[in-house]
Amino acid sequence: MPLPSHPLRKLGFLTIGLFDEADPRRGHESTLEIIELGERLGFDSAWVRHRHLQYGISSPVAVLAAASQRTSRIELGTAVIPVGWENPLRLAEDLATVDILSGGRLNPGVSVGPPMHYDQVKQALYPDTGDVEDFGYARVERLLDFVRGKSATDFSGVEGFEVFSDRVQPHAAGLGRRMWYGGGSLRSAQWAGEHGMNLLTSSVVKAEESEDFAEIQRSHIRTFRAHHPDGDRARVSQGLVVIPTDSASPEQREKYEEYALKRTLRTATPQGPARMMFAPDLVGTSEEIAERLYAHAAFREVDEVAFALPFTFGHEDYVQILTDLATRLGPALGWQPAA
Repeated sequence: MPLPSHPLRKLGFLTIGLFDEADPRRGHESTLEIIELGERLGFDSAWVRHRHLQYGISSPVAVLAAASQRTSRIELGTAVIPVGWENPLRLAEDLATVDILSGGRLNPGVSVGPPMHYDQVKQALYPDTGDVEDFGYARVERLLDFVRGKSATDFSGVEGFEVFSDRVQPHAAGLGRRMWYGGGSLRSAQWAGEHGMNLLTSSVVKAEESEDFAEIQRSHIRTFRAHHPDGDRARVSQGLVVIPTDSASPEQREKYEEYALKRTLRTATPQGPARMMFAPDLVGTSEEIAERLYAHAAFREVDEVAFALPFTFGHEDYVQILTDLATRLGPALGWQPAA
């Protein structure tokens, strides 16, 4: 097995936080318990996905606020908040508040584009402005400005007994440097670099210059760093679906392999008009997965990851996967758990 050029520095995980409509509390509680377990196992970060009008976390900022009070060290991230659903000023206030509550541990990841199924939802979301809303990069620029402390108004001072600020309060110092962009194209990678963000890469990319997933993702990472003020030091996190089976039961192994097999066909060629490429799920022993990662062109470009947990598994499956990630795969990649 080839040795990495340098050890994995940060190990994180990503969960969608599924729940049963008839008992939503149990699903949210499971997510919080998984984050607590991640801290005990020494993970550096825990990330939650964002789902609207589905049975997954619709308010990651609220969930992470709760997680911030049940943990003390692990970093907490969103991967990602689609800002097309958000008012950037209000979102900046929420992010700053949770960052303050967490002691500076929040890592907000965002993306652009119109909300999914926009034609069906725009009347509920933007009844008066649905046809003129800007869902491009400018929406994230507004969010970055507010988070980084630029003025939101030309009014400040005292009015009666009220004191007003011209910028978002609370102001969370340092949060602006912990803003991430979830990108899967060369344009997004370049834009994120030019705006001093960190880059979240996932298991989905656009097949623009190649049909080899790892080569495409590597080109995004290099493009991002070429346009970032920090150059090669600019932070990038990789988010492949990784399922170690070291301590899994025979039944779990069979379930995991069937899950990956059903998703394999879509990884062979670009999908749809947008030519999206999907990475194969990595299932196997930690030694097998480490070997495949070391052979992955994009993995060799990063020193931090946030491996994605499969969407549809049970709580006990996530406990097994996280435990193997922290105790088997992480060490095989040179990672050391946080104290």
